[in-house]
Amino acid sequence: MTYAFPPGGLPGQDVMPDGKAVFTTAYAFIPANTMRDIVTSYLPGWTGTRVWIIARPLSGFAETFAQYAVEVAAGGGTDRPEPDQGAQATILVASGQMRLTIDGTSYDLLAGGYAYIPAGSTWALTNPGDAPLQFHWIRKRYEPAAGIERPTAFVTSDQDTPVNWMPGTDKWGTTRFVDPSDLRHDMHMNIVTFRPGGLIPFAETHVMEHGLYVLQGTARYLLNTDWVEVGPGDFMWLRAFCPQACVATGTEDFRYLLYKDVNRHVSLAL
Repeated sequence: MTYAFPPGGLPGQDVMPDGKAVFTTAYAFIPANTMRDIVTSYLPGWTGTRVWIIARPLSGFAETFAQYAVEVAAGGGTDRPEPDQGAQATILVASGQMRLTIDGTSYDLLAGGYAYIPAGSTWALTNPGDAPLQFHWIRKRYEPAAGIERPTAFVTSDQDTPVNWMPGTDKWGTTRFVDPSDLRHDMHMNIVTFRPGGLIPFAETHVMEHGLYVLQGTARYLLNTDWVEVGPGDFMWLRAFCPQACVATGTEDFRYLLYKDVNRHVSLAL
């Protein structure tokens, strides 16, 4: 298994700026080749770190989450990662080594390592290795619910979590780090897998917002009314009710990291 990450760098002057990036009222498609050095940011409280911010709440679009791709140099990191005490975090390591400390307990994560960090946690993160640490980070403000306990922190990995295959097929499945019926959680960060030839056999149209970061493989993806060719490092950002479907292409598994908001009443405030 591989875990794509923004390529960085900068194309040469012999490359024409014909791009496939699209931003519409229903979805955004941000190809990997747009995620270059000149669009990175630096974060207060972090050392040796740069970040691609590839999704942020936008009124009238996708409003519930932010998604980062973070690169930390050897010895870099932070003991003040999150400025918003109401924000929870999910992390997937793409490459390198991560030492993650949550409320005094330390964990060492490698590629495929996954962590859930509840809102209000005291946490820190460093790169103890010699190579850059690269990871995906989703932030969402936690929505408490009456009578429901708050979720607790946990650390696992893609490798240690089974794929849940859809009914009647072994070509389309989801690695679920959280049980979908666990009402403590108001968001999921899953990995969706399609074996070659696998597909979503209908146009999903639903209230959940999505961030989809392609980790591996290629596919044709339906975004609203448009079929888009997607591959490693491409990002799709879907607002609520944007129709979507997928047909895996190529000879290897097609896998993407999926964010969605779940398990809460819809706010009626505008």
